[in-house]
Amino acid sequence: MRIKGISLLSVFVLTGLFLHAGPQLDIDKVKERKKWEIFLKSADIISHEDIGEGITKPKKLFLRLGPREEMGVWKNPEGIQKGFKDEWRYEIAAYEMDKLLGLGMVPPTVERRFRGRKGSLQLWIELEMDELERVKNEIKVPDEKKEKWQKSIYLARAFDSLIGNIDRTQQNIRYTKDWRLILIDHSRSFRTKRIYTDQLIYGKHGMRSNMLFPTLPRKFVEAVKSLSYDSIKEAVGDYLGYYEIEAVLARKKLLIKEVNDMIKERGEEAVLY
Repeated sequence: MRIKGISLLSVFVLTGLFLHAGPQLDIDKVKERKKWEIFLKSADIISHEDIGEGITKPKKLFLRLGPREEMGVWKNPEGIQKGFKDEWRYEIAAYEMDKLLGLGMVPPTVERRFRGRKGSLQLWIELEMDELERVKNEIKVPDEKKEKWQKSIYLARAFDSLIGNIDRTQQNIRYTKDWRLILIDHSRSFRTKRIYTDQLIYGKHGMRSNMLFPTLPRKFVEAVKSLSYDSIKEAVGDYLGYYEIEAVLARKKLLIKEVNDMIKERGEEAVLY
C-alpha cells in the first residue's frame, strides 16, 4: 500500500496521529472521524483490485459518495490462516480501541459487505514508506522529528501489548512524509491464550524484552487505567467476545504494573509526559 503523497480525505487521520506526542485532536477533528466512518459504510464500490501483499489477500476498493472518491482496504479473514487465528472483526475492534484510548494511530475502519461477504473496510492512507523500507535503505529520521517519532514507536508498542497484537511487522508500521506513524493490520490481535495474558508482548518483562516503552503519555496511561469490561464492550460491540475482553483487561493489569515499576525506578516525570 505504498503510494507517494497524502489524500485530502486522509488529512484528518494524519493530524491526530501524535495525539499524545504532539498536537491534540480538537473537537472538529473528532467529528470528521465519524464522517469517514459513514463514507466507508455508504459509498458505492466503483471497482476493486488485489493489493498483492499480505496473507489475508486484501482488496483495494475504489469508493464514491456524491462527488467524493476515495479508496479503502477490504479484508475478510476468518479462522486459522497459516497456523494463526486471523479475524477481520479484530481490525474494527482495534480501531474502536484506538478511539477509546484517544490515540488516532489506526485509520477509520468499519464493517462492510463486498460481493455478499462480511469484512472490514479501512480508509486507504497514502504513505511515504514503511519501517522495512526505512531500515533497508538506511533512511534516518530527521533530527527535528526524532523525539515525536520515538514517542510514537513506544506508544504503538504499549497499544499492541494491550490488545495482544502478535503481528506488528516492519511492513505494517507506516510513515507519512512528515514522519507520522500509521498502524495497520490488526487481524491477529486480541489473543486469549494464557501465554498472552500472563505476559505482555513488549516491555521489560515482555516476550520481546529488548523492545521497551520507557516513556508514555500520561493521558494514555490514565485511559488504560479507566478501562473496564463495560467500557470496552460499549466501544467494540459484538466484534469482541467475553474472553477477548477479559484478556485485554488481564493485559491492562500487566501494562499498569510495568508503568508503576518504571515510575518507582526512575520517577514519574521521567516516565510520563
